[in-house]
Amino acid sequence: MNKIQMKTPLVEIDGDEMTRVLWEVIKEKLLLPFIELKTEYYDLGLKNRDNTNDDVTFKSAEAIKKYGVGVKCATITANAARKVEYDLQYMHASPNATIRAILDGTVFRKPISVSRIKPSVNTWKAPIVIGRHAYGDVYKAAEMEIEAPGKVELVYTKADGTERRETIADFTGSGIVQGMHNLDESIRSFARACFVYALAEKLPVWFATKDTISKKYDGRFKEIFQEVYDKEYKSKCDAAGIDYFYTLIDDAVARVVKAEGGFLWACKNYDGDVQSDMIASAAGSLAMMTSVLVSPSGVFEYEAAHGTVQQHYYRWQKGEKTSTNPAALIFAWTGALAKRAELDNILELADFSKRLEAALLNTIEDGIMTGDLARLSDPPPQKVLNSWEFIDEIAGRI
Repeated sequence: MNKIQMKTPLVEIDGDEMTRVLWEVIKEKLLLPFIELKTEYYDLGLKNRDNTNDDVTFKSAEAIKKYGVGVKCATITANAARKVEYDLQYMHASPNATIRAILDGTVFRKPISVSRIKPSVNTWKAPIVIGRHAYGDVYKAAEMEIEAPGKVELVYTKADGTERRETIADFTGSGIVQGMHNLDESIRSFARACFVYALAEKLPVWFATKDTISKKYDGRFKEIFQEVYDKEYKSKCDAAGIDYFYTLIDDAVARVVKAEGGFLWACKNYDGDVQSDMIASAAGSLAMMTSVLVSPSGVFEYEAAHGTVQQHYYRWQKGEKTSTNPAALIFAWTGALAKRAELDNILELADFSKRLEAALLNTIEDGIMTGDLARLSDPPPQKVLNSWEFIDEIAGRI
């Protein structure tokens, strides 16, 4: 069989633990037999990030800006325990946060729906898409441990040397402090990306913050989002029959569990991190969710929405073949390949991406699945396979 030819490379970003293991299996079984795969490869495994002082992460983001499309495996964000486990020199920032900051994008996450897996929220009739702002907040925060009584202030020094100060707290003992920031232009890019996505998918938009408490920080998000909507997108949304709705984040959560779905829920960075996991889990599985970072400059990064599946990796190291669901990793590849096909006008590559997704979904619909879905399947599964058997089953259907 003649392999499908590519014109421009994808930026391929490798990751950690169980997802790294399955990344190679997916390439070997589902991609390389059919595509003359062209990628520019970056190893963002935790040790290599540490060995390069995280330079490889910055280079991978610049490569995505150059080539327009990237596909990323799940990666570890180190904490104190990981620093010891992997004998790291440093605990670097989240690689996802670094890449997202460089690309100035918005992350859109959408559940992968199959009829056998019913949402645990029985009112949901259509997927809820999370639009997650991908810059700043806690992911770019400065932190400090306070060891003794003293005063902590926010200090803003203008270019002309003048200062403005705000007291954060008068500490009477030890404690902790954190300083976050965001940028007006990044918030505008976030709002624009959400409305562009909503118009393309014909989805109403919900946006939620906590501006009653965070009157300046969250209030700024609310203000800019409303400004972008009113000045740039209201007439387009009206023409498309799309509504825009703002509410408080706690009210949004209460509404979501009673809603029918079928809307875009725009969230700040951390809110989007948490709520996308909630939506994915309630819709079936964290491994059944697509994730794409869309930059206003027109570049795209596709990834799995879940983590590195740490416990399965430890079992795999002991020789066990785990039943880890590779669906989100496969959809990361198909999304990136489809976008590459669209940009380079390669019809065969676009068709292959659709066929691979169909092969995966049809496998599950026929009752053949991994263990995470087997527990939720209605009717019960016909077969429960380990990851390698599941990928072989998909390969046989392409």
